[in-house]
Amino acid sequence: MKIKALSLLVFMACSPLVMAQSGMTDQQVVEYVKQGMAQGKSQSQLVSELARRGVTREQAERIKQLYEQGSLNGTTSGTGQSQQSRSRQRTSESGYDTNRQTGNQTGNQKGTDQNSSEYSRNNNRNNRNSLNDSPEYAPETYDRDVFGEDASTMEELTRMLEASDGMNYTAQDSLSRAIQENEVFGRNIFNTTNLTFEPSVNLATPPNYRLGPGDEVIIDIWGTSQNTIRQEISPDGTINIEKIGPVNLSGMTVSQANEHLKRVLGKTYSGLDTPGGDLEISLTLGNSRTIQINVMGEVLQPGTYALSSFSTVFHALYRAGGVSPIGSLRNVQVTRGGKTVAKVDVYDFIMKGKTQDDIRLQEGDVVIVPAYEALVKIKGNVKRPMKYEMKHNESLATLINYAGGFSSDAYTRSLRVIRQNGEEYEINTVKEINFGTYTLHNGDEVTAEAILQRFTNRLEVRGAVYRPGLYQLNGEINTVRALVTEAKGLRGDAFTNRAVLKREREDLTTEMISVDVRGIMAGSSPDIPLQKNDILYIPSIHDLKDFGDVTIYGEVARPDKYTYSANMTLEDLIIRAGGLLEAASTVRVDVARRIKDPKSTVSTDSIGQMFTFALKDGFVIDGEQAFTLQPYDQVFVRRSPGYQAQQNVQVQGEVIFGGTYALTHTEERLSDLMKKAGGATDKAYLRGAKLTRVANEEEKKRMKDVIDLMNRQFGKAMMDSLDIKVDSTFTVGIELDKAVANPGSEYDLVLREGDVLSVPKLNNTVKINGAVMMPNTVGYLSDKNANYYLDQAGGYALNAKKSKKFVIYMNGQVARIKGRNKDKIEPGCEIIVPSKSNKRVTAGEILGYTSSFASLATMFVTLTNLIKN
Repeated sequence: MKIKALSLLVFMACSPLVMAQSGMTDQQVVEYVKQGMAQGKSQSQLVSELARRGVTREQAERIKQLYEQGSLNGTTSGTGQSQQSRSRQRTSESGYDTNRQTGNQTGNQKGTDQNSSEYSRNNNRNNRNSLNDSPEYAPETYDRDVFGEDASTMEELTRMLEASDGMNYTAQDSLSRAIQENEVFGRNIFNTTNLTFEPSVNLATPPNYRLGPGDEVIIDIWGTSQNTIRQEISPDGTINIEKIGPVNLSGMTVSQANEHLKRVLGKTYSGLDTPGGDLEISLTLGNSRTIQINVMGEVLQPGTYALSSFSTVFHALYRAGGVSPIGSLRNVQVTRGGKTVAKVDVYDFIMKGKTQDDIRLQEGDVVIVPAYEALVKIKGNVKRPMKYEMKHNESLATLINYAGGFSSDAYTRSLRVIRQNGEEYEINTVKEINFGTYTLHNGDEVTAEAILQRFTNRLEVRGAVYRPGLYQLNGEINTVRALVTEAKGLRGDAFTNRAVLKREREDLTTEMISVDVRGIMAGSSPDIPLQKNDILYIPSIHDLKDFGDVTIYGEVARPDKYTYSANMTLEDLIIRAGGLLEAASTVRVDVARRIKDPKSTVSTDSIGQMFTFALKDGFVIDGEQAFTLQPYDQVFVRRSPGYQAQQNVQVQGEVIFGGTYALTHTEERLSDLMKKAGGATDKAYLRGAKLTRVANEEEKKRMKDVIDLMNRQFGKAMMDSLDIKVDSTFTVGIELDKAVANPGSEYDLVLREGDVLSVPKLNNTVKINGAVMMPNTVGYLSDKNANYYLDQAGGYALNAKKSKKFVIYMNGQVARIKGRNKDKIEPGCEIIVPSKSNKRVTAGEILGYTSSFASLATMFVTLTNLIKN
């Protein structure tokens, strides 16, 4: 059950807002895909559900990378870390909040270590309980649980990543907007690792901070006497001062504690509690305590949390994983001693930056998140289409403000509201004047439509004016004359006898109105009033004429079509085409011209005219005046018959001077080339020489026909497996010994450019191949016939076609073998025995047949014999 890549394009198109809202661990993402596939969920349903849960491309890439590295484990976090995992992680970090708060206050490591050790012991117990409750987070079991049995899930995630790269940006934007519309504004603020709301550790102790058991206080005394007292407030709320005894500080603010200590220590230090005394005292906070607070209601992880005494409501909500799908962000309550001491509206923080309601928590505080009162969706043409939580009696104007206001293309005169009235849906159209008084209900869906795609005052002028384009219909530009004047007047090529005004009627049909532009501009014809959406078209005289291109072929630098210009001459066109090439003929340049007679009333047998010219230095010399071209003329610059470029051939192997030689005349032959090369060496085997020739287009077509014939005989699949293609060269069967002995004879072939003559050494062996018992290579014996060599290969195979055997010579020639003819066997040749046609030839046999063929041209004769009935 696999997810198709096309549907998975949707997965990775989440907007930046959604990317920060993932509430799923890496493991949960993979498990979700597996379960969805097993349940038979549709592709679009599964992808949409993952996107709504905030699974991002970055998280999927991380899962893939960790899986490939084999390092995937339960500590994986990032944007995809779950609220449960994060909550447990925060709880299990030894002294996390306490250490952060105390490290910069005093620098006394002893007090820090004591507090941290006690806190660590408590949290280790919590951590063990958390791991027992959720064993899937154990690193050693993560890989096995996720991928142990079904690695195909990882393949699906990989395809998600690959498919998303090619996604159309417009489609991504549309999907991202659709996903965003279903998200609740502000919900992600407490469930992302980017915002922790941790209290700052770099601030001085606030004067209104209330001391309690576990806080470490530092009392500095200076003046005539100097002393420092460092004590931790005991569980009964006191510190023990030498010679004084227990002093109660619990519940006092830092300011109150300072004044209280002045009075208490004044009994020991004279001048401390009297005005103008010479002693001063200052109480500061060392290591802060840990407080226990409760987070209840609609949060993802309700319970009791150990936090720093500097923590606020926002930090508590973050530690609880954020609000649940039905939790309220607008009415978070803090109760202390059974009384509500604060109500926090998170939207005030997001929209206005207000933090005064984010109060500092105290021991035993309870943070309560109730269910939301109303959830309203706004979509369409607003800047931030989403769902928003609304308070009782908040208006539509407030919702628009939350959504960032209207987008530039929004219709702002009214909004459509779909409401559930308890029995059915109803539609309300709210006018702009009522936005501030129309109150919203839970479940309302507000839509802001786009403005109409039309203009209220558009005019357009096209054609032969200096500034064509769109113009405003107003009190000054409301006639044809005024519009042309505003467009900076008529161009010199304007056809003023008749222009066209296209007008849109009330029923949206159009009509065409003829306009005498010349008369209107001269004042001799009445001006025409314009209406909105009128389009005035003034043609150019060039638009009314047929100016076809002129074309030049042949021996010029850039043969092509060129735009016709008035009075263009033959010389002009040749210059535009880059001039004549070296091979061009200067005594024959032809111009072909169409027959054009628009006033003719009878048919004619003529279909064109031809003009011929001679040139010198690119100019016509056989006429007194330059030849003027007309539209659609075709110019042919011929190739000079007296022009010949060098043509080279090669000779290699057993010759005195091998290498490349230039042909000196058109009838140069093999014997001529051997003379130029100084003749053959003593070791040359002229009978085995072969000629390799470059194939021209006709010869390549013939080779393709051979391949098509083989495809029909052996099957295209088999031929494709052999990878046989059209060769650019082929071998010509020659008898060089006879050509050298009889120059100019029929054996002495005429050479052509690209030919390569190869003269080998004597190869004193004979190959036997094809339908024989054991293909073999044996030494050549001049007195032995074909049967002798076939016996050396074990004789014929059962499927051998004995009467069709043939021989391939070193020079590329092929010959049939009949009877016991020993004259057909030569050194270096290969005897081939084809198979019977009633048994299908195998690919191995074809490879055996073709292993010695020099080219497809040689193969043609052989394969013709193979496939004959």
